[in-house]
Amino acid sequence: MRYLLLTAFTFFALVTPLRAADELPAWVKPMKEVRGKFTGKPGTLALFGDSITVSKAFWAPLAFPPKDLPPEIAKSLDPVKKHMLDDSWSKWRGSDYGSEGGQTAQWAEKNIDAWLTKLNPECAVIMFGTNDVTRTDAETYAKQMRTVTEKCLKNGTVVILTTIPPRAGQEKKCETFADAVRKIAADLKVPLIDYHAEVLKRRPDDWNGSLPKFKEFAKDGYQVPTLIAGDGVHPSYPAKLSDYSANALKSNGYQLRSVLTLHAYADVVRRVLPAK
Repeated sequence: MRYLLLTAFTFFALVTPLRAADELPAWVKPMKEVRGKFTGKPGTLALFGDSITVSKAFWAPLAFPPKDLPPEIAKSLDPVKKHMLDDSWSKWRGSDYGSEGGQTAQWAEKNIDAWLTKLNPECAVIMFGTNDVTRTDAETYAKQMRTVTEKCLKNGTVVILTTIPPRAGQEKKCETFADAVRKIAADLKVPLIDYHAEVLKRRPDDWNGSLPKFKEFAKDGYQVPTLIAGDGVHPSYPAKLSDYSANALKSNGYQLRSVLTLHAYADVVRRVLPAK
């Protein structure tokens, strides 16, 4: 009897983690319900944000990937290319579509209704906050971001929230703002791209391209071989590290954001969106 009990316990201990690993993310069912209200054209992806989003260094390069793309990235790119409308790579940028340099969550709150009416996106990747950290407090920012997210969900638009990257001189406040977005994602059960955490994981000590060690890149701060450019604010985009290797993803800030977005959106395509 004792042997049977031990055997049963051992079997349970072995299979339980497998069951847990197979559980769907908490956002899958709620986002399927949101998608059920959608009335627009499948495959429409909106990119809402500031200069880090309006820049075509973000997302657009994936429309023409190299042939030797790493398998794990190719695996995510395949369902995205099959589902997403081609105009989502680079055409739908600018203030009319929800992305503009220097803008904030306050701007998004004011204009989100117009963007949703114009594009009526099936999904929206949202990242504001880099400009907000010098203009407002975390409580106001969180309230505005929550309103923008809720309006998208009410529209039938599946939201993928993104935390902001660290910013030189605003490290603590950026962490606070990132925490606010993490909480919104958890509360509203939407997918999250934790860009902030991924930058710090890959370059915990030298993510900041304005550090003295990178002074040789001062003439063109975007060429600095770390994740945040020489201005200490924007992601980097060094030409010599524009592939999709592990080294590039710890040295090219825009490339890292694009790949993180690709994996998150591919997950939504597979788990939530109906086949076209």
